[in-house]
Amino acid sequence: MEYRKLGRTGLEVSALCLGTMQFGWTADETQAAEVMDAFVAAGGNFIDTADVYSRWHPGNPGGISEEIIGRWLQQRGNRRQVVLATKVRGRMWDGPNGEGLSRAHIIQACEDSLRRLQTDWIDLYQTHWYDAETPIEETLRALDDLVRTGKVRYIGCSNLPAWRLTTALWQSDKLGLARYDALQPHYSLVHRAEFEREMADLCREQQLGVIPYSPLAGGFLTGKYRKDQPLPESARANSVRRYFTERNWVLLEAMESLARTHGRTVSQIALAWQLAQPVITSPIIGANSVEQLNESLGAVGLGLADDEIKRLNDLSSWATLGLAWLPDGARRPVPAGGLIRTCT
Repeated sequence: MEYRKLGRTGLEVSALCLGTMQFGWTADETQAAEVMDAFVAAGGNFIDTADVYSRWHPGNPGGISEEIIGRWLQQRGNRRQVVLATKVRGRMWDGPNGEGLSRAHIIQACEDSLRRLQTDWIDLYQTHWYDAETPIEETLRALDDLVRTGKVRYIGCSNLPAWRLTTALWQSDKLGLARYDALQPHYSLVHRAEFEREMADLCREQQLGVIPYSPLAGGFLTGKYRKDQPLPESARANSVRRYFTERNWVLLEAMESLARTHGRTVSQIALAWQLAQPVITSPIIGANSVEQLNESLGAVGLGLADDEIKRLNDLSSWATLGLAWLPDGARRPVPAGGLIRTCT
């Protein structure tokens, strides 16, 4: 396993972060424990969850993932070896203050997460998405209080537009408050623009750690989905349909070719592409089984050549949407009916 500093902080985290949205949803507690055991055995120390996981699943009130992790931490007695991240924002109880980023919600939600996780502190406490109804100063002051009391060590954010993150960083600097030291963006080879348009440069300049979620695009970048074939059995299969474009099938074919060249898998190529970027700290991987986990872990140490990275960048660039790569290396406007199939 490789380790990297989380942004400008002194905190060292594993090059891959274990996401746990699936715990209590597509992975039961036994499977979750097996995955966490294998992750730690491989040198992983960074685990990410959220209080709302997985509230959308029938019968799940939220907090289940945190409870599973909390029991595992107690049983293994390894809290000090784990960098634990969770998130706050979503609805967790009834009433007008049951969600949001107000002081009232943040302080209570943090106490609830600490209880479920069976720990005295959270290493990285993240705002899950922004709250347009609450002043950013109120949110930051509440988070700063949690840092000062030792209940939280670092703070981060997720799903923020660049201007809101800039405002938050400015307010922290102006008011002398704890500042966001990490960003959790939605980012993958087939979802690049949201992060790359503005956020990547902002994170680089402000030295934020970047821990992207969905780096495998919900499974699309594992190679298990095929053009003109039925969807495999999966709780997330329908949400992956949005990636079924001619452009992305061409990209996937190129990734399969690279995987064969390196003797690796498509998912390892997708993760290695992210790990090669200096601005990226630790992509978040999910796994329902140890087998799935081990496949993702195989991306660590996989070095792609500069020309291979350029090829992937060119095929997936949001700046060239509406253009198609042709065999002669040129690009042409996309004709009616979709992209030209050009991968060679």
